[in-house]
Amino acid sequence: MHLNKAQKVDLKAAIIAGTAAGVISGFVKLGWENVLPPRTPERDAVNPPQTLMEQFGIPKKITRGTYTYSEQKMPWASFLMHFGFSTSFAVIYEVLSEYKPFLRKGSGAIFGLAIWVVFHIGIMPMMKTVPNPKDQPSEEHISEALGHIAWMWTNDIVGRELYRRLTAKK
Repeated sequence: MHLNKAQKVDLKAAIIAGTAAGVISGFVKLGWENVLPPRTPERDAVNPPQTLMEQFGIPKKITRGTYTYSEQKMPWASFLMHFGFSTSFAVIYEVLSEYKPFLRKGSGAIFGLAIWVVFHIGIMPMMKTVPNPKDQPSEEHISEALGHIAWMWTNDIVGRELYRRLTAKK
């Protein structure tokens, strides 16, 4: 969608669409990681969201907290971080792309790869949240790069369609 001078971005609709897209894409990314796990079981014993929270001083009783579902312990704090990240970036993407449509180039794939590079190759290794990129296995890079493409593609498709429906003239 290209805005002409008469069109205005409906910020509320973009935020709603981005939020919904972020939740859905968060589930897509979790599913992706079940098919192509990015980390070995040893490295995932304390996952990057847990490590990041601990780096910010959040106690382990919270960062490693779990709930039980279907007889399995599930890391609720990690899920909060996962969906918080997913939803935040989906909202940012949806809002910004309504103003700057070039961001939708590649239906979100390029944006998703950029997020992977910035966080998984740049920021998180610099913070020592994850190992240096050269010390990460190639399986991690493949899973994370492709997973970020699938994640942001989902944000693009869902967010764009929801925004269209929310702003359609009746």
